[in-house]
Amino acid sequence: MSRCDFKIVLLGSEHVGKTSLVLRFVNCRFNSGTPYQNTIGAAFCAKQMQSNDKVFNVGIWDTAGSERYEAMTRMYYRGAHAAIICYEPSSQASWTRLRHWLQELRTVEEDCKVYLCGTKKDLIDDGFVQREVPEDIIATYSQGLSGHYLTSSKTGENVDELFQKIVDDCAADLRVMKDVEEARLHLQKEENAKNNKNYCYC
Repeated sequence: MSRCDFKIVLLGSEHVGKTSLVLRFVNCRFNSGTPYQNTIGAAFCAKQMQSNDKVFNVGIWDTAGSERYEAMTRMYYRGAHAAIICYEPSSQASWTRLRHWLQELRTVEEDCKVYLCGTKKDLIDDGFVQREVPEDIIATYSQGLSGHYLTSSKTGENVDELFQKIVDDCAADLRVMKDVEEARLHLQKEENAKNNKNYCYC
């Protein structure tokens, strides 16, 4: 994939399930038996998506949640069109930390669209964990943001819906689309120049 039209970054504390969310979305799978591993810096993946009959290449940066990697992960915020900030509804600590991630993001990319994502919904639904973050507090906090979804990477619930909402919002944003068209035009000019340079007139 030679370009990314929309850049999405995932933020959130350790263990909230950011990597599982990305793997469910991109590869439609959930590895329940895989031991937990810290993301260092950021992991990148991409996927083609559609909105209003247009095809877009979506780049996703899964950033590290560990505090010791914070200085490194900030560099991945720049140029992001959208951010997903993840938390666990069963963890008050992850919700408290969420505010920090939003502040960090805003200092680098002020106009970035922000979506809250409550992860591991299946654990609450099945009664394995208890909710610690009240729904009314989440609803109030997310009012000034672009959206809020409760997801399950295990079952896939609301995962595709979250990413589709982001792509639809970006595709409907005239400012974002202006940047996309300019980037596509620039890339096309570069490819044309490269092809002309490599052409042999012998």
